[in-house]
Amino acid sequence: MIPALRERFNREFTPQKYRAFLVALDAACGTHVKFRVCETPCFFPRALVERLAAAGREMIHQLVDDPAYREASRAAIPPEFNVPAEAPRPLFIQADFGLVRGPDGALQPRLVEIQGFPSLYAYQALLLDAYRQSYALDAGLCAFLDFPDADSYLRELRRAIVGEHDPENVVLLEIQPWEQKTLPDFTATEKLLGVRPVCVTEVKKEGRRLFYQRDARRIPIRRIYNRVIVDELVRKNLPLPFSFRDDLDVEWAGHPNWFFRISKFSIPFLDHPAVPRAWFLDRLPAGLCSPGVKTGGVSCWPSDPENYVLKPLYSFAGLGVIVGPTREDLDAIPAEKRREYLLQERVRFEPVIATPHGPTQAELRIMYLWVDHRKGDVKDDLKAGPIIVRMGRGKMMGVDHNRDLEWVGASGAFLV
Repeated sequence: MIPALRERFNREFTPQKYRAFLVALDAACGTHVKFRVCETPCFFPRALVERLAAAGREMIHQLVDDPAYREASRAAIPPEFNVPAEAPRPLFIQADFGLVRGPDGALQPRLVEIQGFPSLYAYQALLLDAYRQSYALDAGLCAFLDFPDADSYLRELRRAIVGEHDPENVVLLEIQPWEQKTLPDFTATEKLLGVRPVCVTEVKKEGRRLFYQRDARRIPIRRIYNRVIVDELVRKNLPLPFSFRDDLDVEWAGHPNWFFRISKFSIPFLDHPAVPRAWFLDRLPAGLCSPGVKTGGVSCWPSDPENYVLKPLYSFAGLGVIVGPTREDLDAIPAEKRREYLLQERVRFEPVIATPHGPTQAELRIMYLWVDHRKGDVKDDLKAGPIIVRMGRGKMMGVDHNRDLEWVGASGAFLV
């Protein structure tokens, strides 16, 4: 994207530097990074990424500030996971964008997904530093969109996750954290903030209070950095020592209800030029359907389903997503389950990163922190931190969908 930096990096790249970079990244995280990390960081014009971040802010406010949407999104929260004392706004929000060419040839953002749930906030800071150090990149390259440096970003991240508590009384709550691909982010969170990962099944409950074991001591939990994905919890059918519906004496660093309120469920409600059209599968508009193409007498499908993406509303990491579904794929979803799926216009992203293996697409995740410093002003302090980039040359951008390719995978953005 920045030709001089791109050409210089490609010219000076060696496999030996890449191997040394991976070793340095593992050492920084304190564990092996099992998913594929791209050989290169990305260099983007700051003005372009600021456009993406501004579009994401506008979408977030459309949802959070709209009483009608707040009411509608109540239906997205399953009763068994409706957590009391809901926060008035999400603490963590991710907005994923791809890049397309507009009619004038300029690059424009297109929303892929939006999610009111944490991402790799600690790991990404270490990744960018490993890229910078291992490849001797210019120290002046910006790595944090709304923060002048790593220290100021980590101070805000500490406010978001730890709050006013001793880190010992804060836990990163996850399902079997040591088995997750995102373990490097958990170990990075402990390294940077002193907050340990704890399995949700190992928490103990007494009355309204929760505890965990640490070094043979029983430690009270005051605040939870929630990383539990409900879809995984349901699939694994794990017995829990408490119910998410319980009135617990804890604070939530990222109230769980926002996982549902800002999600794929939100996309049909958004009115923004950067948002592709999307519909709930049980509510497709008549004008979208091909005349006479009906299924079971209750639904009709587009005549060109290959130009759409079928998404389960509450899956994570691309699970269950079908790019270009067939009519058979659509027919296979029972009528009573179609309200749990989204049909979204397929966007073909522009390959904008020049690599030795050819032009490569990039999906940018803007990671927001919305820490309330003044208490009550919902427009206060919505800030973007480091940018996650997923590079790929396949139908989907996730690392699992590009695992056999080179110069693809998880990356980060430096801004110029």
